[in-house]
Amino acid sequence: MNLADILATTGVTILLGAFILNSRKLLTVDSLWYNSLNFAGAALCGYSAYLIEFYPIVVLESAWAVFALTSLYRSVSRETLKFTHNK
Repeated sequence: MNLADILATTGVTILLGAFILNSRKLLTVDSLWYNSLNFAGAALCGYSAYLIEFYPIVVLESAWAVFALTSLYRSVSRETLKFTHNK
């Protein structure tokens, strides 16, 4: 197994894990963990696709990572607001 295969396998496992945890209602789509897992999985898959020069998947996974990062930012912002209001 080469580096691209390892990264892709890890990324897909993370993405599927997030999906399963969400499906079982253990993580919500707006949670910090769900968005972190989506970002990490998409970033790994995207980088793996870049390494093998499969650019359509690079675009797809990059978009996924950007959306996950945007959601992650919003999740952190909400958590910060909750923390500061509870003082």
